[in-house]
Amino acid sequence: MSTTRRTALQTDWILLAAALCLVAFGLTMVLSASGIMAEKFYSDKYFFFKRQILFAMVGGGLMAVCASLPRKVLYQLQYPVLFGALLLVILTLTPLGVNINGARRWIALGPFTVQPMEFVKIALVLYLAYFLSTKQELVKTFSKGVIPPFFVTGLICLLLLMQPDFGAAAVLSMLLFFMCLVGGTRLIYLIVSALLAGGAGWLLIVQSPYRSRRLLAFLDPFKDAQDTGYQLVQSLYAMGSGGIAGQGLGAGKQKLFFLPEAHNDFIMAVVGEEMGFVGVSLFFIIMGVMLWRGFVIAYRQDDLRDRLTSFGLTLVLTLGAVFNLAVVMGAAPPKGVAMPFMSYGGSSLLSSFLCVGLLLNFSRTAEGSPAL
Repeated sequence: MSTTRRTALQTDWILLAAALCLVAFGLTMVLSASGIMAEKFYSDKYFFFKRQILFAMVGGGLMAVCASLPRKVLYQLQYPVLFGALLLVILTLTPLGVNINGARRWIALGPFTVQPMEFVKIALVLYLAYFLSTKQELVKTFSKGVIPPFFVTGLICLLLLMQPDFGAAAVLSMLLFFMCLVGGTRLIYLIVSALLAGGAGWLLIVQSPYRSRRLLAFLDPFKDAQDTGYQLVQSLYAMGSGGIAGQGLGAGKQKLFFLPEAHNDFIMAVVGEEMGFVGVSLFFIIMGVMLWRGFVIAYRQDDLRDRLTSFGLTLVLTLGAVFNLAVVMGAAPPKGVAMPFMSYGGSSLLSSFLCVGLLLNFSRTAEGSPAL
């Protein structure tokens, strides 16, 4: 602990307020983006909106539970949660898995579907934080400090690639890289592993006609604007037509069956079209505040495991936001990564609530100076 006078923090109300603002923002945009599709396919324009409200209510309850969960109990769950998440991923590859758009990433539970990947991220964070904090004397060795976490993450990534879900595997790989970097793994091991992972990823792309077409479409979407580049082109049209103040809430045109997944992965394109630069900037500010508070909470932890867990949970939200915006704005190939608190979907929303709930839990043991 620094000799600088520090004061213990209570629950981080700024983090909570930012998360709730994003929930309200997301519900508003889901209502706007999904009404036309819901009315056509379900004869109820509020179909997706009502389900998202239900997910938000359940998520709020889970957030409250996580915020008050005794740390001792949380730290006894790293292996049960990891094995449970791994089992769910395996189930997607069985007849219990649901095939949507050529990928088996979901499990059907009655009228709802669960996407295990959203919970695998949290499970991996809990495991990596445990391993890196309790094996500090071994973390710089290759056989005992590198192979175990890389093997666990690699196994999950392999299962995800079998779905197939290349984007999810990339997200988990980045989670592993950054947590090992902060946890003390030798930089040379991380550089070599990053080069090997990059090479493997390139081989997966060039040997798969589907992935190759998506990459070429990303590089020049307007060259095949009616096929492989269609989704990105429509997203760019939406973002570009919003101007400063947007077309007005509910007045967007691209969601009228032009932009696929308008209420899911590409909901930020609808935000750009209907609320313009002002609305997108407002989102950036709120999301930025939430991520800032998350990293501050991690920085202020005295216990290494607490610090790594907080950092990993914030990283889950950060990677989701960065990957989603990169895809929507054409800076990265489409990956199917949801925007935290904004995209429609129960799994993504519940996962985001779990991350914030746990961060609120850690905020009560954070310490820091008023300058931070």
